[in-house]
Amino acid sequence: MSSSPTENLFTIESVKALVKDYPDFPKDGILFKDIFPIFQNHRALDCLLNHMADEAITFSKKLNGSKIDAVVGLDARGFLFGPTLALKLEAKFVPIRKRGKLPGILVSASYEKEYGVDIVEIQADSINQGDNVLIVDDLLATGGTCRAAEDLIKKLGANVVLNQFVIELCELNGRDILEAPIHSVIKY
Repeated sequence: MSSSPTENLFTIESVKALVKDYPDFPKDGILFKDIFPIFQNHRALDCLLNHMADEAITFSKKLNGSKIDAVVGLDARGFLFGPTLALKLEAKFVPIRKRGKLPGILVSASYEKEYGVDIVEIQADSINQGDNVLIVDDLLATGGTCRAAEDLIKKLGANVVLNQFVIELCELNGRDILEAPIHSVIKY
């Protein structure tokens, strides 16, 4: 049985409809947005990744006309989107991880969390001076992790051209602390 082309098309609105809410997870008072149902539908995932890649290309061309050299994924869910976006953008993929998870010579940055300070790291030779970088993660909440990632990339002499998120929790104002432009696919 074949289906018509329109049956196979997903829109960002239909992708958004797959996100599930879990109240009081992982603790009371939190409304958790579960993105994993998107991964259970290959058409939805394809729609999301194509949308993100198209937005990154369009933005990069408008900004300075050059391509994105590196896609940086933030630990850990940025790793779900980053490698595929890097392939689509013909760029390298570079992870930024929590302290103690990467080998080699590292550059680190700290950021404030609700209950203390956390540290993220990047391998010092993973990004070249002058590279145009796309940072990707699943969620923009308070912005602390992404801001630390921007600092790491600047320390390496590269340029963050865009911060990209699947979901943004607008009421937490995370975008206010970020320096580079932001593209969020789904906003709550």
